Amino acid sequence: MTDERPGETTPEAGTTRIRVAVIEDHPLYRRSVERVLAEAEGIELGAVVDSVARFHVYRQPPGSVVLLDLGLPGVAGAAAVLEVCELGHHVLVVSAQAESEQVLGAIAAGAKGFLSKDVDVDELLIAIRTVAEGGAYVSAVVAGMIIKDNTDRPVAGPDTELSPREEQVLRLVAAGERDIDIAMILDIGVRTVRGYLDRVRDKTGYRRRPDLVKEAIRRGLVGPSGTPRRPGGR
Repeated sequence: MTDERPGETTPEAGTTRIRVAVIEDHPLYRRSVERVLAEAEGIELGAVVDSVARFHVYRQPPGSVVLLDLGLPGVAGAAAVLEVCELGHHVLVVSAQAESEQVLGAIAAGAKGFLSKDVDVDELLIAIRTVAEGGAYVSAVVAGMIIKDNTDRPVAGPDTELSPREEQVLRLVAAGERDIDIAMILDIGVRTVRGYLDRVRDKTGYRRRPDLVKEAIRRGLVGPSGTPRRPGGR
């Protein structure tokens, strides 16, 4: 295994490689994903394991993209997402548990993306590259489920159009970033970030972070285009 980080160019090949690990307890699906990643251009395959406990043993270098199932033995669900994120990785959930509650819980725990297990190879690789570049990705199928489930949408105020900066902040919330992280990414103060969030809450009618994630998905702010880490302008 080489020592380059995701997004770093290797001097030998002159190409950018993304280090990817897999935590999946279903043997057949795990082997299928492993084969796809091993054959994919620009991907360096790291640990391929069946639980978060085994993932710890491999000491995967921080900064990797980790494909994570939610239905794992031992630590599972949002708790598994949180534990892997705290190791310094970018979590991309690939799970059959694609109900609204599971999606929002995973993203609130820090996942940068969510795919259902029926995703095709092309979309899987697009999602991996988007997350590796600092973006957020929710597949159209999963986004559709959340939008369909969005029956408790509150009555919003007369001005529901968000400014470009408010959209940037909402995108980053949906990517699992904390207020302090959003401030660093956008090069503004934490108090300013919270001011933007207050305006987003007033315009959308949502107060809780999981509901803001749902609103970002509903507005099409999370998807194939990703979330820029360093948006221009203030």
